[in-house]
Amino acid sequence: MRNIYGIKRQDLEEYFLSKDLKKYKALQVFEWLYEKKVRSFSEMTNIKKELQEELAKDFTNQFITIVKKQEDKLTKKYLFKLLDDNYIEAVLMEHDYGLSICVSSEVGCNMGCAFCESGRLKKVRNLESYEMVEQILLVENDIKKRISSVVIMGIGEPLDNYDNVLDFIKIINDAKGLAIGARHITLSTCGLIPQIKKLSEEPLQINLAISLHAPNTQLRDKIMPINKAYKLDELIKAIKEYIDKTNRRVTIEYVMLNGVNDNETQAMELAKLLKGMNIYVNLIPYNETSHIDYKRSTSERIKKFYDILIKQGLTATTRKEFGSNIDAACGQLRSKEVKS
Repeated sequence: MRNIYGIKRQDLEEYFLSKDLKKYKALQVFEWLYEKKVRSFSEMTNIKKELQEELAKDFTNQFITIVKKQEDKLTKKYLFKLLDDNYIEAVLMEHDYGLSICVSSEVGCNMGCAFCESGRLKKVRNLESYEMVEQILLVENDIKKRISSVVIMGIGEPLDNYDNVLDFIKIINDAKGLAIGARHITLSTCGLIPQIKKLSEEPLQINLAISLHAPNTQLRDKIMPINKAYKLDELIKAIKEYIDKTNRRVTIEYVMLNGVNDNETQAMELAKLLKGMNIYVNLIPYNETSHIDYKRSTSERIKKFYDILIKQGLTATTRKEFGSNIDAACGQLRSKEVKS
């Protein structure tokens, strides 16, 4: 039985048409679920009781649950328990422009990035689209405020769960769903080239972020195993093709690891690699974790790196730090529940 929160409005319209009913019923259901936030079909008072019962027979409306929450000044970290007793997490961040949530797309991750807590515990399974939607609904219910932007950058590699992630995006982007604008949705990938090419064909205006984290293929091989499957030069070519096809600027994510990828020579290498591309570089201070030996670059090293990129004509930012006083690094809270 499919969960109603994982159903796109178009699919729900087809469901009603298959029962010889008007497709506007799908719009009514979406309004109840996402605008009025009811959790029971029996509360949908403009839908006949017989149809309420039919919906309850064909769809489940079960929710994952929040089992733990940590709070910092501008950050809340949520640990969720899924219906099969697996755990995932999401991070809520308060910005000047509104509330943003970083959601998970998989239980665990098989990408194996050396600095990442999520990849330390291997992938168990993909998340269903409803499990991604419910992360947002549960957090909104907890804070009693609307979330205005979404980053798919939590546990998992989103493009490794392509179909469910695309359904999730379409549900939250729907004007009668969560109505989050496409340009307020960012998908982050470590570089699955075939899926990047596929994504460029989608009629979506979402933001794409590439987790690059190294300026040359030798270092990227060492800290990001995906580079052995899809080499850096092939990835750069795919990014250029994506930009040409979509006319969208791409974000280059670059986590700052002390003494690993943060020296001045590497800054020059990165600038040369990306020169002339419609990108901007987001330098990310590393969130340290007790299970992994990598350390955060010093503020001085980050500033020197940033200054070199700017002098070389690149657009760059240093990400504001969130959750350094709580387990906000991707996968940290889950790893305390899942022993390995």
